[in-house]
Amino acid sequence: MELQQDITDLAAQLGRILTDKSLWITTAESCTGGGISYALTDTPGSSAYLDRAFITYSNKAKNELLNVSKKTLQDHGAVSEQTVIEMAQGACRVTGANIVVTVSGIAGPGGATSTKPVGTVWFCIRYLDENYTYCETFPGRRSEVRMQAIVFALKKLIKHINI
Repeated sequence: MELQQDITDLAAQLGRILTDKSLWITTAESCTGGGISYALTDTPGSSAYLDRAFITYSNKAKNELLNVSKKTLQDHGAVSEQTVIEMAQGACRVTGANIVVTVSGIAGPGGATSTKPVGTVWFCIRYLDENYTYCETFPGRRSEVRMQAIVFALKKLIKHINI
């Protein structure tokens, strides 16, 4: 339950910052399945800073909705720095948001490879036309990996907006 409270508190804090700075955010999520946008919209008044979000769980969705190239997906895979950058660029282009967060990872229990174990999650935050990428490997079961990824993304968003 501690992670859930962290998510609620961080989403509310981020919402206040976005509102104060008159910023629009969008999310493009894969392994978190819309968890970041859910957290943001759980805060009253979130329509002031969130217009839309994407859940692009499949490669087809990443390609069709966010224009992630098939070559990138084939050469690097969905869980890669290249993919989350292209997801962020596509989401920004489609929505015109000031800030975008994208997430793609392996929550488990399957899907791991020798170079991408369960818990591997790539993030991209696009803010002020710059891409900031992170790769983390979170421990635990599927739900724990997903919740840790949401907390990580919210913390990084707050950090980048406050720089």
